[in-house]
Order: sequence, then C-alpha cells, then structure tokens
Amino acid sequence: MDQPRLTGIKGVKIPVSDLTASLAWYRAVLGAEPSLEFPDEDGVVRGVACTLPGLEEGLALRESPEHAAGARGFNPVIFRVPDRDAVAAWIEHLDRLGIDHSPLVEASIGYLVAFDDPDGIELHVYSDEAHGEDVAGRAGYGRAAGG
Repeated sequence: MDQPRLTGIKGVKIPVSDLTASLAWYRAVLGAEPSLEFPDEDGVVRGVACTLPGLEEGLALRESPEHAAGARGFNPVIFRVPDRDAVAAWIEHLDRLGIDHSPLVEASIGYLVAFDDPDGIELHVYSDEAHGEDVAGRAGYGRAAGG
C-alpha cells in the first residue's frame, strides 16, 4: 500500500510556562492573534490557537511549564522569509522591541536570525534566498543526505 499523501502543516504547538505572558510576547513579536481558546475542566484557559500575519499555518500555545522547561534551547519552528533583506528587517524589528537575538547568520543554505521566546525556546527566521557559500564541512551545518 502506498503511503498516504500529506498536504501541508496545519500548525505548530509550543509549550509555555505562562500563557498570558507568552501570548503577549507572541502578539508583540509575531503578530499572533488568538482564534480559539482551550479552557480546562475548571474553565481556566490553558491554550490558544492563533493566526499569524502572512501564514496559512497556525501557531498554538499551550500552558505546560514542564514541557516548556524541557524545550528550552530547542528550535521547533523556522519561519520563512524571502531574502537577506527580510531577515535584516526582522533584526530591526527585534531591536525595536528590545529582544536579544543572534547576528545575521549565513546558515546552511540561506540567512537567518535566531531569538528566544520567554521560555527560552529558540525561534528562527530563515531566508529562501541562498547565500551561495559552501558550509558543508562546518560542524553543525547541513550537507546533502547520504554524504
């Protein structure tokens, strides 16, 4: 039997330790707008599903301090932008908000900036534009599979 076909990614769910604080941060930084709330048995909202400007895929935040702590330093999502200039614009945006971030990085293929959410979960903004540098021999950088 053939493998069933996927048609995309519906969304990304990120664990957070404080839903109110994280939602405020994701709103300010990424323009997240809640579209659904998820209350627990006591009626306390412990999660939200959000839309992000320019994306079909959604972003969900779920209050789960133990999972947020376990995801610290991990980068579960990479946001896509067209080119180096767009990455630079994100750096300016992060600077305006006072958010610490990496410098503009020549990554495996394109350009990126990395920054942490309030729980220390790393987010990347990565360009479709390739930089053309051969970084395959550098530790931590990508290379063609099987090579």
